[in-house]
Amino acid sequence: MWIRLRRPLKKVYNCFKPLKYGFIGHKWLCTSPCVAECVPALPTASRLTVEQAVKLWTGHFQQRGVSEPHLSSQYIIAHLLGAKTLEGIGQDRLAEFLTQEQTEQTWELCSRRLTRMPVQYVIEEWDFRDLTLKMRPPVFIPRPETEELVGLVLTDLQMKQGTGLSEETSFRCLEVGCGSGAISLSLLKSLPQLRAIALDKNKDAVDLTRENSHSLGFQDRLEVHHMDVMRDADIIVSMCSPVSVLVSNPPYLFSEDMISLEPEILRFEDHAALDGGKDGMQVMRHILTLAPKLLSNHGRVYLEVDPRHPQLIQQWVEESVEELDYLHTHRDITDRSGVNQTAICLLNNYIFKTFDQEMYSY
Repeated sequence: MWIRLRRPLKKVYNCFKPLKYGFIGHKWLCTSPCVAECVPALPTASRLTVEQAVKLWTGHFQQRGVSEPHLSSQYIIAHLLGAKTLEGIGQDRLAEFLTQEQTEQTWELCSRRLTRMPVQYVIEEWDFRDLTLKMRPPVFIPRPETEELVGLVLTDLQMKQGTGLSEETSFRCLEVGCGSGAISLSLLKSLPQLRAIALDKNKDAVDLTRENSHSLGFQDRLEVHHMDVMRDADIIVSMCSPVSVLVSNPPYLFSEDMISLEPEILRFEDHAALDGGKDGMQVMRHILTLAPKLLSNHGRVYLEVDPRHPQLIQQWVEESVEELDYLHTHRDITDRSGVNQTAICLLNNYIFKTFDQEMYSY
């Protein structure tokens, strides 16, 4: 049976067993006969305060091994009360009783979290930098590391503004693998003169990016196309070039690392947005091969990659793409326990080798 994991659920199960999911195309196949075991019965006689509901669900999440149990219950219940966090609703409201409708909604959404569905999908939205984006499976959920990528791109583009280069006709950005549109939309919000093009081979991602673009009012500055950089190279070059920036958070996990991912990722997110092949560079090679044909002179490539990739990318570019010069690696140096480290690779396009080379340090 095919199921689309979207709100509202028509049934709240009283018990949960581990779910078995298979990913085919852009749909999820649930092979478990039921979701069962250990969900608390919906209260009928007694009522719960906000604080009691958070505590109750934190305990059930802990018992079932759900990651970040306290934050999960806080985010879900705060969302139902119209806030981002419990701090946002005020201390006084924590002692207020939930209405019957709020109680039912809490049980419904928290039961979804027990299946290990990510909170972002449960509440169907998430904040990225200064934007609130709509979220739904299986579209890849943007991570905090990607906010660093956007920050680096903005730094470069703002430097170009100061030199007058921003007035060139190619002052456009191309995002390959747009997912929810987080990167392009963040850049557009910070740079009013920028125009962007976003591509993704997943139709669900294309639809979600368009939806986010319209809800944020950027539809006139963002083109979104359903295209695959590995299959539609010629079309992409003819439609998109020239651009000043090519930015991507491509699938970069080594295939062998996929089995070690958390259930939240393995069960619900698009594997094609994560698995980069044997060495994690399958899609990257196609992006870098196309880059000189897409970029204006001195245009930049920004890639979020695995920390094992920078040396591999630099070596491959030197051997295979003479128009690109490897400039710099920015490493994610934050110490977030349990979060994989990332790196951001910067490359520059030199159509004419007689031009002086630039080097920006971060």
